[in-house]
Amino acid sequence: MLLAADDCQLVLVDYQTRLMPAIHGGDEAVRNAVRLAQAARLLGVPLWATEQNPAGLGPTVEALRPLVEGRVIAKTAFGAAELLLPRLQPAARPPQGNARSLPRHLQKAVPAPARETLLLAGCETHVCLLQTALGLLEAEVDVWVVTDASSSRTERNRDAAFDRLAAAGAELVTTEMVVFEWLRDATHPNFREALALVK
Repeated sequence: MLLAADDCQLVLVDYQTRLMPAIHGGDEAVRNAVRLAQAARLLGVPLWATEQNPAGLGPTVEALRPLVEGRVIAKTAFGAAELLLPRLQPAARPPQGNARSLPRHLQKAVPAPARETLLLAGCETHVCLLQTALGLLEAEVDVWVVTDASSSRTERNRDAAFDRLAAAGAELVTTEMVVFEWLRDATHPNFREALALVK
């Protein structure tokens, strides 16, 4: 199964100013998170970010801040599934038809099509990302984890998290896999702009 841009949402987990200097390969993880966020904005994929205890770990890193402005969820729990799930639900569309075709008291809001695939990337992979992903999987959300945009303080913790996530049913992908699957074809109108993000 390939990812589809019109079925995805992206959540960037805890790329925070006081945490990232301690993260193994943190600069690369941030660079790939920026690429993901830029591609998401370019291709109309809804985007969220979380911040773990921002008073202690600081805000989202500066490179990501303008891309997630107004879409940041502060938390103290390590897992963010409970905070994310209500936001991931599609907004209701206005009732279809007109006043003559259906009496007002019978008109109901129609749910918008759901975006049922959730991409996660973030730090630390074995704590906040893992607990968020497992909570979403338990709620029967289709979870994909972007490995080259995720890390921990140690490689061992990161890799253990990837093993556990795969065993729990999460799909593991890379930034370029995501971007090219969202595009699907070199004739996509945003192909050149998206290609520039990953080259």
